[in-house]
Amino acid sequence: MAKKATTTKQNSNDGPGKFAAIKLFFTSERTRFITGLVIAIITIYVGLSLISFFFTGGADQSKIENVPLSDLLINRGSVDNWTGVRGAYLADLLMNRWFGISSFMILFFLGSVGAKLMNLKKVSLLKRFLFCAAMLVWGSLFFAFVFISGYEDTFIYLGGQHGYYLSEMMMTNIGIPGTILLLAGIFLIIAIFTSKKTIPFLQNLLSFGWLKNRLKREKTEDAGEDVIDDEVDVDADDAEQTVVTEQPDEHPETDDFVFDTEKEIEAAARQPEESYSNISSDDAFEVTVPKEEEAYDMPESGNLPDTPEDMPEDPRFTVEIPTGDDEVYDASSLGEYDPKLDLSSFRNPPIELLKKYDVSDHQVDMEEQMANQKRIKQTLESFGISIASIKATVGPTITLYEVIPDTGVRISKIKNLEDDIALNLSALGIRIIAPMPGKGTIGIEVPNKDPQIVSMQSVVASRKFQESKYDLPVVLGKTITNEIFMFDLCKMPHLLVAGATGQGKSVGLNAVITSLLYRKHPSELKFVLVDPKMVEFGIYSDLERHYLAKLPDADKAVITDCTKVIMTLNSVCKEMDDRYELLMKAHVRNIKEYNAKFISRHLNPEKGHKFMPFIVVIIDEFGDLIMQAGKEIETPIARIAQKARAVGIHMIIATQRPSTNIITGIIKANFPARMAFRVMQMVDSRTILDAPGANQLIGRGDLLFSQGGDTNRVQCAFVDTPEVEQIVNFISGQAGYPTAFLLPEYVGEGGEDKAPGAVDLSDRDPLFDEAARLIVIQQQGSTSLIQRKFAIGYNRAGRLMDQLEAAGIVGPFEGSKARQVLIQDEYNLEQLLNSLK
Repeated sequence: MAKKATTTKQNSNDGPGKFAAIKLFFTSERTRFITGLVIAIITIYVGLSLISFFFTGGADQSKIENVPLSDLLINRGSVDNWTGVRGAYLADLLMNRWFGISSFMILFFLGSVGAKLMNLKKVSLLKRFLFCAAMLVWGSLFFAFVFISGYEDTFIYLGGQHGYYLSEMMMTNIGIPGTILLLAGIFLIIAIFTSKKTIPFLQNLLSFGWLKNRLKREKTEDAGEDVIDDEVDVDADDAEQTVVTEQPDEHPETDDFVFDTEKEIEAAARQPEESYSNISSDDAFEVTVPKEEEAYDMPESGNLPDTPEDMPEDPRFTVEIPTGDDEVYDASSLGEYDPKLDLSSFRNPPIELLKKYDVSDHQVDMEEQMANQKRIKQTLESFGISIASIKATVGPTITLYEVIPDTGVRISKIKNLEDDIALNLSALGIRIIAPMPGKGTIGIEVPNKDPQIVSMQSVVASRKFQESKYDLPVVLGKTITNEIFMFDLCKMPHLLVAGATGQGKSVGLNAVITSLLYRKHPSELKFVLVDPKMVEFGIYSDLERHYLAKLPDADKAVITDCTKVIMTLNSVCKEMDDRYELLMKAHVRNIKEYNAKFISRHLNPEKGHKFMPFIVVIIDEFGDLIMQAGKEIETPIARIAQKARAVGIHMIIATQRPSTNIITGIIKANFPARMAFRVMQMVDSRTILDAPGANQLIGRGDLLFSQGGDTNRVQCAFVDTPEVEQIVNFISGQAGYPTAFLLPEYVGEGGEDKAPGAVDLSDRDPLFDEAARLIVIQQQGSTSLIQRKFAIGYNRAGRLMDQLEAAGIVGPFEGSKARQVLIQDEYNLEQLLNSLK
């Protein structure tokens, strides 16, 4: 009986598998292209038959009229139409019996469908169908009404029999004028729905705007001729001068502001800002030009005031200059500010730079799937657990088997059988999800025997990524259900990445950077890259003048030195504080509102306002930095993580040592989004995700992404070093900014009063005496020795070593060697310390 039940279950699962295969076949790109090609060929064939009908329709009409198509084929009927019997019959059907000349709209729609399926052109088939259907009916009525008297003398019905009967009916009911009005009204309605320019054109036409413009243009031209002929002729009763004569010799600076027509005025209004560089950028101002006949009495030369402020006010001029307050600043008349204008020719990398792996459409291995289902069922039944049903969802590297247990089965019993199921399936990394969120099932994730590579090209080229509206879109890979997985870094707002060495962590960071490079313009995004290993991010150094940010005095944009890391992170904190101050002045709450206000020119650049790009700080090997600098690294990171979201600064930190002394409570609290690659121990998984699971991954880019309580298993997209090099070379080969994005200069406490490199022994570190005794006793001038013995950060230990050098206790820096100790015994050291007090 048990065997029979098993067979029944297997047969029941054949249906969904076959349905999925059929669905995959009909939705694949190859099938769509072939279908579109077939439709295009049919469209061309029908078009040839219709065109031939104009030349051969008369000769063929007697052969096909009242003769069934089957009789023509059986009797081998001969026609003159270029496309044979079937084409002649189809042309007569469409042109004479149906819609006439407007039948070509059917071909227009079929051609659009073919182009859409072959991905030659993006069109809305619904809009195209409605337009073609409306024009098909309207055209039939129009041609039938216009050429109604020609039906008796020709073989062709230009409006078809459909239009002929309807036009006869309309003329009988509403007369010829009513039919004309009806056809005109329908045409205008179709035109209004088809083009946005129809309504303004009709408004201008009905209000005689074209006539007014013409009269105004003629009047302006006549006025210009009068000025040329009669020099100057101004009515004394005019309140203000309205016509400016061309006097290039006397007023050459005003030539740019003399316009003859409204079109020239509009063209000048569209000129870039540089054309008005002589105008103050504080705000727009109004000038009332005086009447020509009024005279202005200047004071005599001997009575001229000493300063311009004491000049008497000219009553003829009214000049209103704004106060410059941000609240009243409005230069919207200049048009919107375009942050991309400086690099207007910049192009994001093309998808062709990414490698397209020669991987065919994923074929579901039904034998493997059914065998795994049988083994899972047998394993559970051997421990007394009966299941009601089991189904599989196949992904690129993992297959998810959803099990519905019988009533009364405890979930904990299934979770405890993880190792037994893995043993029976001979698989690595079995993961049980009991229960699955939002479902009444238990999930068992089993690695595929033949995993697929998820290429970066396949996810970047996906419609979901290309059409996303995210501010910082990141496409990570594919889920176990073969869906594209992407997220908005702005909503994270910070990301913690962890995983053992060689499990795909660096590839994951490259996937994040590549995603942003494909979607964001250099004016919208800047990276701060921290690379203690010196080999991970060096490949991006050529993007310095496009996408990277650095300190003003830094030689390289990719930061590798621990001391520079501390200064850079504190500089980012200062950038964050400066941005918050600008947000406060602009009366907005976040960077999105601020940039929108700046683009619309409601913020005054002379008051310090500027367009703010997003800044993404990426730190690799965070654990190594914590070991070297401790709190000096953790403090600015915590500040950025707590406050920087609103001002567009986001952080990604990665570590291969997810221990509690590296990922502290402060870090975990401010990094809600976690990306966990495979780790070796369950305790590491709990440190990253607050849950087990990362220790059961299979490696090679297999990861768990957790945010807001939801955990997704994702196969990270693979982007190789040569692909990154091609992307970097493509971007760096284009015109860039003069320098990298400069972060604000950071000066440490008390640094304002000291010359660069100077050491003030009057302000010694409290640990100076103890550090000196340690160095002399050990006879080893090592910064790491001070750091280790006193449990202080690398930066403080370095300052102590500089003070010891200034005091003459140790020698100068000698690269990787320890410094030479100049004091040989404690007696001489105590004498030196007493002399410094």
